[in-house]
Amino acid sequence: MSKTTRSLIAAAAFAAVSLPTLASAQELTIYSGRGEAFAQPIIDRFAEATGIEVEVRYGGTAEMAVLITEEGEQSPADVFWAQDPGALGAVGELFEPLPEEVLANVPETLRDDEGRWVAASARARTFVYSPERVEEGELPTSITDLTGEEYRGRVGWAPTNGSFQAHLTALRVLLGEDETKAWLEAMIANDTQVYSNNASQLQAIADGEVDFGLVNHYYLLRQKAADAAFPVEQSIFANGDAGNLLMAAGAGVLASSDNKEAAEEFVAFLLSEEAQTYFAQDNQEYGVIEGADNAGIEPNIEDVILASPPLDLNDIDDLEGTLNLLREVGLL
Repeated sequence: MSKTTRSLIAAAAFAAVSLPTLASAQELTIYSGRGEAFAQPIIDRFAEATGIEVEVRYGGTAEMAVLITEEGEQSPADVFWAQDPGALGAVGELFEPLPEEVLANVPETLRDDEGRWVAASARARTFVYSPERVEEGELPTSITDLTGEEYRGRVGWAPTNGSFQAHLTALRVLLGEDETKAWLEAMIANDTQVYSNNASQLQAIADGEVDFGLVNHYYLLRQKAADAAFPVEQSIFANGDAGNLLMAAGAGVLASSDNKEAAEEFVAFLLSEEAQTYFAQDNQEYGVIEGADNAGIEPNIEDVILASPPLDLNDIDDLEGTLNLLREVGLL
């Protein structure tokens, strides 16, 4: 068992989050790589609870990371809320270290080594499939199996999706540059079908366009909540495979912010019991603080931790290298 896995399993005591009260005249600008439908309800709760006015700019996580990097110290952003550690790491040098009382709420494996960003929730990378058209013996045990002839034209992926790009960055760390590039090229040669996001892969499987997809775990859970008969199931690869990954979605405070106190309060709010319950029970993402109610979320987080490869999330910060690789093979 890896050090990363042991650390996550052993993490059992985190401090409670306390939220200071700030003057209602304060304003906060958030750059969000999380979708508006997901993020805005909890941002509205924060604004209501604190009286702080919040302006949000939404966009793709990679897009927001590039924008912040280009803006540098002139960025109007106070907080960057991203959907993956790759984007957070790419902006890491522009973040202000977070207070220890905020960092203490989250396991070390789900926050930056230097305390510059912290997870607010976690997501598992899974593969989805059609139980109507896929026999048990056809289920892949490794993400590299998908280049086999038996999967030709039957797999979907979303190369422009931020979570896929973060996972690809992890593959570059785990497998190496050459093997990762070879995998991408083999997937392309195997007629892997391109979709815009996770949800469209699920629908493509339901519609019979493909039989497999590579997604985040919660998309199917949300679909099943709306339609229990939705004809798609999901699983994870064999223990230790590079296709498995527990990813952090988190936030950091820009060092250039003129509203650091309000920005830190927002990050702390993301780790409050109210927000953690919203993430886990309303949206099926894994809560990350002690006592977070992850009951009913499949795959079980302990199984995901056990199946995850040995990887430090701080090592998957080379987003630009991943984007360049995707351009090189013609996927961007």
